Amino acid sequence: MAVRGNIWLAGLIALTALLVLANLVTDATLDVKYGWDIRVNCAAVEAHADGLDPYFVRNLKGTRLSYPYLPVTLDVFRPVCAGSFVVDHYRGIYLVLAVLCGLMLPGLARSRASARDVGLKVLCAVGAFVGFEWVAASGNFAILNGIATAIALNLLLRPPTPDAWDDESFSLRVVGAALLGLVTSFKLVFCPVLAALYFLPLPRARKLTLIAAAAFSFALPILISRLFYPDLFSSWQLAISGRIPGQHTVDLVETNPSLLLLARSFMEHMGLGDSKPLMFAIDALAVLALLLVPFALSVLRAVGSEPARAGGSLLARLDRWLIDHPRTAMRVTVLAMFALYLSSPRLKEYAFFELALYAAILVVDLPVLALAAFLAVALLAPAVISMTGHAIEGTFTLLIVSLTCFWILLLDFRARSGRNKLKASIHDKSR
Repeated sequence: MAVRGNIWLAGLIALTALLVLANLVTDATLDVKYGWDIRVNCAAVEAHADGLDPYFVRNLKGTRLSYPYLPVTLDVFRPVCAGSFVVDHYRGIYLVLAVLCGLMLPGLARSRASARDVGLKVLCAVGAFVGFEWVAASGNFAILNGIATAIALNLLLRPPTPDAWDDESFSLRVVGAALLGLVTSFKLVFCPVLAALYFLPLPRARKLTLIAAAAFSFALPILISRLFYPDLFSSWQLAISGRIPGQHTVDLVETNPSLLLLARSFMEHMGLGDSKPLMFAIDALAVLALLLVPFALSVLRAVGSEPARAGGSLLARLDRWLIDHPRTAMRVTVLAMFALYLSSPRLKEYAFFELALYAAILVVDLPVLALAAFLAVALLAPAVISMTGHAIEGTFTLLIVSLTCFWILLLDFRARSGRNKLKASIHDKSR
């Protein structure tokens, strides 16, 4: 039966890979002018080099879209936009970078990754939630986020050491936390992801040090932009707040498949008006009910399943449990990142590429049925929808798909916790 299961799963993985590849090929052969985001970004870099204010769309050549990123990024992106090579050939370059993301992602199940594990991570990076398809179509610099995220996670999720205090790789974890902070500063709405670092299997002081390093790196580009680019920083504030008339504005309620926009659609359907406080309240309730509360209860259930140990608050018990179960703690950390990322009020289609990277770490050691369900929901269904020409943009398809995948991963975590509780109970009785 195990052999049959392996053959069946291998066939499903092969079918998924073929559909993902076919979807990318189909997308590349459509007669559509792609790459609007990379053209906007490089037009902004060029305008800045020419002494123009890139936050005014009239100064950007060949586009009506605005540049939304901090002023410091204009110099950071200059090497990428030098010449026209990247702009002309970005699709092939992005595909190589997406594969590299999958290859660089850490593994949690084994000390040494198998070819199957690596293949699954690359497949998820390229195909899950069709996030990469949107990155490749738009030419969004989320691909750079993906590379930095993969490196940061590789540094943060180092193999556990027997003694949590004697962690020789802690300096590398600090670098990883700082890099993750820089990543979130690129798209400011994803900064809550940094809070997930608390679930790492380290003493509390070290976890708080990592969070502080990440928070400092998040704030650093903002401080640099304000101090060294004061005029551009003022223009950036005007642009993102929609106070430059007659041009495209990046807004939280801009069309995107987030729970915030789902809350607004619910309000419109129920005739509740357009009250923003009510919209944010409904969004908060949805985030808590669908993501954060189930996650927190699952973790507390796992902590409570351990034999009682004397003394300490609930937070102290959580810290001890994380250190005693380092690999499980790292899974919890990535699952928390997944949930917090998915909670974002502005979740554009290309952002699902980064969500796919978090998922890729967690799917590798899923049991057969859970892995099959994840592949069907996260990769097969979106690829088929996209290939058949049905609209994904402007709908909540990707949100529903990713929420379903979160629950697949969460239920697997709960099942593992239940099995560990049963083993502990049997062990205690045998003693």
